[in-house]
Amino acid sequence: MEQGVGSESIPTPGSMDKSKIFDIRPLRCLVPTFPSSPGTSAFSSPQPSPFMCFPPTGPFPPGVSPFYPFLVPTESLRSAVPNQAGHSGFNNAIPSPVPLTSFRPTSTKKSRAANGSTGPSRKSSRYRTAAIHLDVDGYSDSQHQTDQYLSGFSMHVADAEDTSSKVRRRKGKSEMRTRSGREVSPGVDIDLVANSFLESFNLAEFDSVRQADGDTQSIRYILMIFDLLRRRITQVEEGREAAPGGLRRPDLKAGAILMNKGVRTNTKKRIGAVPGIEIGDIFFFRMEMCLVGLHAPSMAGIDFMSFKLVQGEDSLAISIVSSGGYEDNVDDGDVLIYSGQGGNIYRKDKFVDITDQKLERGNLALEKSLHRGNHVRVIRGVKDVANPTGKIYLYDGLYKIQHSWAEKGRSGVNVFKYKLVRVPGQPEAFTMWKSIQQWKEGITSRVGVILPDLTSGAENLPVSLVNDVDDEKGPAYFTYFPTLKYRKPFHSPQPSRSCMCRGGCQPGDLNCSCIQKNGGVLPYTALGVLLIYKALIHECGSSCLCPPNCRNRMSQAGLKVRLEVFRTKDRGWGVRSWDPIRAGAFICEYAGEVIDVSTEEELEREREDHYIFDATCTNEPSDVMAGNSIESPKIPFPLVVSAKKGGNVARFMNHSCTPNVYWQPVLRECNNEAYLHIAFFAIGHIPPMKELTYDYGTGQSGQAGQRKKKCLCGSLKCRGHF
Repeated sequence: MEQGVGSESIPTPGSMDKSKIFDIRPLRCLVPTFPSSPGTSAFSSPQPSPFMCFPPTGPFPPGVSPFYPFLVPTESLRSAVPNQAGHSGFNNAIPSPVPLTSFRPTSTKKSRAANGSTGPSRKSSRYRTAAIHLDVDGYSDSQHQTDQYLSGFSMHVADAEDTSSKVRRRKGKSEMRTRSGREVSPGVDIDLVANSFLESFNLAEFDSVRQADGDTQSIRYILMIFDLLRRRITQVEEGREAAPGGLRRPDLKAGAILMNKGVRTNTKKRIGAVPGIEIGDIFFFRMEMCLVGLHAPSMAGIDFMSFKLVQGEDSLAISIVSSGGYEDNVDDGDVLIYSGQGGNIYRKDKFVDITDQKLERGNLALEKSLHRGNHVRVIRGVKDVANPTGKIYLYDGLYKIQHSWAEKGRSGVNVFKYKLVRVPGQPEAFTMWKSIQQWKEGITSRVGVILPDLTSGAENLPVSLVNDVDDEKGPAYFTYFPTLKYRKPFHSPQPSRSCMCRGGCQPGDLNCSCIQKNGGVLPYTALGVLLIYKALIHECGSSCLCPPNCRNRMSQAGLKVRLEVFRTKDRGWGVRSWDPIRAGAFICEYAGEVIDVSTEEELEREREDHYIFDATCTNEPSDVMAGNSIESPKIPFPLVVSAKKGGNVARFMNHSCTPNVYWQPVLRECNNEAYLHIAFFAIGHIPPMKELTYDYGTGQSGQAGQRKKKCLCGSLKCRGHF
């Protein structure tokens, strides 16, 4: 006999008559329940009656029956309450139902999906294909990634928008909280941030002429805008409430925005060298090469151009990217054995068929270039030691295809092979890169080394002293120490609060006092890249509870790259790096003894020395600050440092009117005492063995002891003196 369903019975598993449930709707679609009039059927339309409100578990007024799943007898409900006598068939107490007001309303798109939509919108699904869950700046830009990552970036800014961020943008919301209760900054519209950022730059100069053919200045300007915009987007997305490691690709977003606005150059495809790009230049993102016209495809490894012939069209290869994506690529100095494209031979997915490569598109263009003998640009993709998930792209110059053939690869299918030989007479690039690796591994020795470690172990990385120019045996004696020496610290007029971030300061955490001092943002990425220029950066001090590897202690962790002090031809000693340095990366701080600027006699005496850093002489690089500063530049403290008797590697850094390094004041506070430090950061990407220089600046008008010295930087914008 079928068990009845009533207010005093509980359905046993499998006994519920589901035919009695005629319509199932989401809770937001349920209509108010009215008591049935006496004598009416349960299936007839209810008669007009006053609205009655009652809890879903009862008690119920006459004529109203409970509905599933609230078919629980009164005794069971009583037994669920502590200290109440009764009998229950449940082992645990029944939690109170969640009020309907606690459910957050969803967007219109999500509502449609919940009510039988065929699937997510095209825009949102396209964006998700471009999302990669990696560390900040940790992008795997492999040569042979499929185009799925760019399918969400059709060079239209709207398609680069995170649809979930639109849901988060709520008027009147000044703060958000993560699941752990940590207070974070609210969501920000990426489009508004990008447009506001780009207003600070002169984009009108990128007319059709500058877009078609570039120069060194245009290349430098475009790459700087791209990297500053990418860093700004990174900072905005870090402040959002997102899953750990769930940052999207700010490099693709920044590139798509600039492509839309025409901020690019060398759009005209050409065979041979590209105006404004030098052999040995490095790139950390494929999108950078697209913007400057070195290699147009954002993912494909072969770039080619078509041209018309009398009997039809033909194609020639103009550039290739060799980054180890294919299993059979072999490089040996000036010779490269390059595998063709296609056949899915690089795919590790078991569900994708691996087939023979075909002589079409890029492969066909390489074959045509073999017969015509044209030059092909070669970009080498090498491992980024500082970032295991990323690559560095090195422009290695022009090559010629000498031979081609087909053979069975390790995957068991036919693969096209091309032997490329470097054109002689070009500056070293990849061969220099390999030599540096051999120096580091001790396979070969660096020519001209005077001291293998100038620091005598004071730094976490050795600093070589090298002279391969003349017979000079080294600079005058000085004591090496890696940081500033204060006679007395500055007194902070306001009590300083130390942060309580035992696990390290986290982006977007508005509870962190150190982040509050920085205007609500964390100034660095996990790789030590400065996200935004500030007149003063507040780093965590010795009284903060965060660990030594906290992201807000970036300048306190010592050298990040392997440096050498070398003898220049006409400017004494200089500094350069064995490692590539990415734009915005921390290099080192300026160490020495802080001079009391109130003592004019001592200050004037120290100015006679060449090894001095004067923070009162300012000439911040305007190109770095444009669009990347959230406050007007100012000098927070008068600071003069002498490195005559003691200091670090920064004392050897020369001046340039077109520098590749700039200095940034960094403040560390402890017990209401402030310690100002000078940290150096890269303006743009700096290739290995490129001299590091910064602008010494211009002294204040009427400043005592001010002298001019002839400048030998040799840049096109040289002022003639400093």
